[in-house]
Amino acid sequence: MSGHRIPAGIVNAREASARFSLVRHPPGPGLRPFVDHHWVLRWDLGGRPPHDQVVLPNLAVNVTFFRDAAGAFGPGKRPFHYVVEGTDHGIGVRFRPGAFRTFLTGPVSMISGGSVPLTDLFPGAGPVTESVRNATDDFEMIRRCEELLLGKHPVLTAAARTAIGAVETIAAEPAITRVGELSSRTGLSRRSLQRLFTEHVGTAPKWAIQVYRLNEAAARIAAAEQPDYAELAFTLGYSDQAHFIRDFRSVTGWAPTEYARLNRVQEQESRREQFPGGRQV
Repeated sequence: MSGHRIPAGIVNAREASARFSLVRHPPGPGLRPFVDHHWVLRWDLGGRPPHDQVVLPNLAVNVTFFRDAAGAFGPGKRPFHYVVEGTDHGIGVRFRPGAFRTFLTGPVSMISGGSVPLTDLFPGAGPVTESVRNATDDFEMIRRCEELLLGKHPVLTAAARTAIGAVETIAAEPAITRVGELSSRTGLSRRSLQRLFTEHVGTAPKWAIQVYRLNEAAARIAAAEQPDYAELAFTLGYSDQAHFIRDFRSVTGWAPTEYARLNRVQEQESRREQFPGGRQV
């Protein structure tokens, strides 16, 4: 796995942890060049109302095995909503940005902001998906997922490695805020970066930079009791606060103040459910 920043993007992680458990596992050797991690989701709401979990946009392709979501989901263009209800579980495979092209018949941009059913990509995906869904052990689910993926005999091309390296450069160097800076850092022209990202990442380089900057901003806003938006804008390399607000809204769907309020309100509601009338239940 890469040691660089991996945007989690889970809106109100504290409130989410009261609704479901999320465990991450490293991939096996055969998928290590392609995959950041496997993630296993389990929940038992015990008669409680459904929970609408929101995840901020990121650059990863996720291959998922859920009852109502078995497919390959491309890089996000908007916040992703998933309704957790009843009792269930599922597993997802989070690919390194730039590494999924070998599993497709065309550029990754073809699934950007959308998805494709697993049966369209992998022969025999139906029975494997069912066995994953019926498994109760994390490692049995991982084994079946990896068998399915490795059955495609994936190859990490030189171009894919370049794309992965370009994204990891963005992730490792927060000071990169413009495509021109990424061009200088990687030695690739703007046009070459555009073609590379369209084919292997699924987004434009400018959007990729914004996703990392604004996921970082969202994490800081959620962690702060009283966020200083002007200071945050300056820290992230914005020349003015208005520009920061516009970019934050374009990635997350909320203004910074709205995002802070959303996290605070949901956190308070979660606490009230856990301690009604001041008593733990």
